[in-house]
Amino acid sequence: MNLPQRAEDAHAALAAAFNTGDLSTVMRMYDSSGIIVPEPGKPVTGPGKFEEAVKAILSVKGQMEIKTVYCLQTGNIAVGRSEWSITDGGEVKVAAKGIEVMRRQDDGSWKIVIDHAFGAETGLVA
Repeated sequence: MNLPQRAEDAHAALAAAFNTGDLSTVMRMYDSSGIIVPEPGKPVTGPGKFEEAVKAILSVKGQMEIKTVYCLQTGNIAVGRSEWSITDGGEVKVAAKGIEVMRRQDDGSWKIVIDHAFGAETGLVA
């Protein structure tokens, strides 16, 4: 899997990575020194805990879809707002509205630095 070369392609690339079911493929999408919030109110940082959080998300079997609501970029930083879901056989297992911060890498690709999977949910307090 190639990393996205445009910030606005990061959501689609992340969904494709998750749909492989392969941990290393998904982890390539992230800067694991960043933050991931796999469930409301539970931010995780540090490579070991970050990987553990990604494994937990991968354990939800199904197909991930991510719709980009917007992506704003300035220089090497971008913020995206997403609506995502994991479905299995028509059953929605989890769905939410997220916010992601991305950073352009030295090779021109984009990685997610902050993934607040529930960050745009109504009434959520960080």
